[in-house]
Amino acid sequence: MRNAKQTAARRTRHTRLARLARISATRAAAGLGRLTGNLAAPGVKRSLDVTLGATLLLLVTPALAVAALALTLRPPLARGNAVARETRIGLGGRPFELRSLRTRQLRLDLLSRLPHVVRGDLSLVGPPPLTPGEAALLSPSEERRRQALRPGLTGLAQVRARSGMPWDEPALLDAHYAEHHGTWLDLAILAQSVRIPLQAALRGLRHPGKAHLSDTDHRLPGYSAAE
Repeated sequence: MRNAKQTAARRTRHTRLARLARISATRAAAGLGRLTGNLAAPGVKRSLDVTLGATLLLLVTPALAVAALALTLRPPLARGNAVARETRIGLGGRPFELRSLRTRQLRLDLLSRLPHVVRGDLSLVGPPPLTPGEAALLSPSEERRRQALRPGLTGLAQVRARSGMPWDEPALLDAHYAEHHGTWLDLAILAQSVRIPLQAALRGLRHPGKAHLSDTDHRLPGYSAAE
């Protein structure tokens, strides 16, 4: 009788240990899945940046070369430097020198930053790159959120901060992007970034004598971060 009770007790212990082992394995697998997902998402984003960024750079290089030559050949009094150089804060809080052509014709100033995308200073989509002075004014939570993301060539704030509504305030849009960013949201933002200037160009062709507000003019007052 005693042996039977001891055998039953051992079986109960073994059952409990097996159950705990299964629970631990399930939790470990779930944790690994979350970790793999967290690691895979930046990898997909970076692959999109390199592939699409390099393709766009090849397509616009002739136009950039012509624009740079035109800026260099300007009259001496209006010449200056063809390339603007500014210090901006990138991924992990690391500063880098942002270089842009000094022109907004056909958004060439924005497209001239594509080498930064290929190198990894910028992403195609992300929050705007801040100056050191702007970064110093961030709260600790905003600073952590910013440092975890690579700044972007364009972003949610740039395509949505136009209506003047409270939920379209740039800081809220940047926070929303930090919490919900992903491949599909990036593609939607890129599509909007192309559609908006194309629509403006078509309106200009239909009404050549009528002035239109630029993309920058639609920003809310105080929005100083670069596109």
